[in-house]
Amino acid sequence: MEFNKVKVDMDGDVAILTLNDPKALNAVSPDMLEGLADALEWIDTPDNGVRCVVMTGEGRGFCAGANLAGGRPGERPGEQRSNAQPDAGQALEQKYHPILRKIRKLKMPFVTAVNGPAAGVGMSFALMGDMVLAAKSSYFLQAFRRIGLVPDGGSTYLLPRLIGVARAKELSLLGEKLPADTALSWGLINRVYEDDALIGEAMKMAKDLASGPTRTLGLIREAYADSFDNTYEEQLDKERWLQREAGRTDDFKEGVKAFLEKRPAEFKGN
Repeated sequence: MEFNKVKVDMDGDVAILTLNDPKALNAVSPDMLEGLADALEWIDTPDNGVRCVVMTGEGRGFCAGANLAGGRPGERPGEQRSNAQPDAGQALEQKYHPILRKIRKLKMPFVTAVNGPAAGVGMSFALMGDMVLAAKSSYFLQAFRRIGLVPDGGSTYLLPRLIGVARAKELSLLGEKLPADTALSWGLINRVYEDDALIGEAMKMAKDLASGPTRTLGLIREAYADSFDNTYEEQLDKERWLQREAGRTDDFKEGVKAFLEKRPAEFKGN
């Protein structure tokens, strides 16, 4: 399916969500934001049968951040305050944040396959992955300080929780490129592959995830997302509630039956 500067290809029950503006290294424009919103809505529609998502970029890059060619990211010509000063915060709230929230609330695993530069908000998108896979030649860059802006796209939430405050501030204040191998050693990402192997390995992982108990995997996503803000007691309550939901699924019944019958489970995702 073709959306505005975004495309979705289905491989079985895996949706490959591709940022599709390779001439701009898939830098985010207002058109791309609209395309992403529409693509995610399609992916999240149960009748379309998606059980795992792989997000990547067309061509040589994952996402080079916001496309500044037309002005402040997320704003079309004329979308400015009366004093002609762009409201960058409004652009985030109206155009970026709904997409980030949609990704966070997906009911299925979300894998990112970083095939080149992941800069600015492109790095934010990359780190939304439940599994973040990267090509050996790729790098991550908190580019915001280079244009006089603070990190956004949830970076100031995710980075200190993934790699600690010291390294998060190092990336954001210095604005230095972080090579994939270093990102792996820091615990920022999950796997690094040779460039020509990345998509194949990402699809192998995605197909494994897509064959799993999809509703339960979605509940696992929810558990870890909420754990950042919960107390220990609140998280115990959350686990109890989620386990109740998982225990009502057909996949749980199939999993127990398969275990007792000593055979691989055949999960249907419900």
